[in-house]
Amino acid sequence: MFSQTIFYQNFLGNLLQYWWLVPFFITTLIFRSAWFKGKFGEFLVSFSARLLLDKRKYHAIHNATLATPDGTTQIDHIFVSPYGVFVVETKNYAGWIFGSEHQPQWTQKFFKKSHKFQNPLRQNYKHMKAIENLTGLTAEQMFSVIVFVGGSTFKTAMPENVTFSGQYIRYIKSKTSEILSEQEVQRVIQCIREGRLTPGFQTDRKHIANIQNRVNPDAERNCPKCGSVMIQRTVKSGQHAGKIFWGCSTFPQCRTIQNIDTKASA
Repeated sequence: MFSQTIFYQNFLGNLLQYWWLVPFFITTLIFRSAWFKGKFGEFLVSFSARLLLDKRKYHAIHNATLATPDGTTQIDHIFVSPYGVFVVETKNYAGWIFGSEHQPQWTQKFFKKSHKFQNPLRQNYKHMKAIENLTGLTAEQMFSVIVFVGGSTFKTAMPENVTFSGQYIRYIKSKTSEILSEQEVQRVIQCIREGRLTPGFQTDRKHIANIQNRVNPDAERNCPKCGSVMIQRTVKSGQHAGKIFWGCSTFPQCRTIQNIDTKASA
């Protein structure tokens, strides 16, 4: 009994002596997580914009989640200006990046490992369509911008709107023709602010659930608008009669619908 007491005393003493290792390991795990890297990349982009873009001309909207026919889409950064609306997608990758404008997937090579990921231009196209549907803008009034952070290197030729770190500022400033009036700028800002889902944990959680539902269409899914269970319904009449779709179980109180066969995209 005495030896056990001595053991526990020594154990607790060592534990108290090295208590600082617990927050150290937790902090290390957070810093190495994909979530932190993504958020840090978005912070770098927004910070450089705050320093280098004229706030009187470029109106920033960050982390905007918009409703889409198949759920939601989340946009890292939107800059509304007289020179157009710039829709910015950030990617935090290290290593070599291979890809082209029309390839469905690009490749990251880091040492001997390779990783395929969705062509970010295609991903950002969905973001732009969501803004187009919400604001009534045309494709000519919007610009897609991809920003890689994290020390990556392009090993294939990239379009001018695919950039590194702060270089995206140079691309934005290269557009000097005014294509939106001040009234149009303010209208677009208001449309996006009123149309976006409330920023916060609940919205992020629902967006992640929407992505998972699109990856696994057989899994139970929740309505992105009200959170109720979505159920499969069939169009009864019209040119789409017989088509199956996801509909909110609270209809007609909530009229949210989603396509059955839509693939996942953020």
